[in-house]
Amino acid sequence: MKMTNKEYGEYIKKKSPNTNMVGNVLKAFLSGGLICVIGQGILNLFKFYELGADEAGSATSVVLVFLGALLTGLGVYDRMAKFSGAGTLVPITGFANSIVSPAIEFKSEGYVSGMSAKMFVIAGPVLVFGISASVIYGILLAIIK
Repeated sequence: MKMTNKEYGEYIKKKSPNTNMVGNVLKAFLSGGLICVIGQGILNLFKFYELGADEAGSATSVVLVFLGALLTGLGVYDRMAKFSGAGTLVPITGFANSIVSPAIEFKSEGYVSGMSAKMFVIAGPVLVFGISASVIYGILLAIIK
């Protein structure tokens, strides 16, 4: 059966579920904000125990990545992401989720060829482009200054 682009568009529109964009944006904003509030609380806790600003920031990042990975491993983070949408994907905890999820999915293929090899399937491009962009920005900053 051949369809024109217009007919195909109408078919997809009928089959696609309706979404509540305002509700989705609100849930993403609130869940992402809650993760950031938790991160700020952790940062304040580290500063309270007299860690320097840089050390407290690094320690906070480590704790948030650990929590994201732990909650992913326990299956909690995926349920949160299903409800919250992009609000759980944008913070650093979403990065931890993107590394741990493929590792869990391919665990049955073994530790080396499954978990280790597939761990960076999603996060790999993010790392490559993030590191590349930081190098380019650093060079540009050095040239400008």
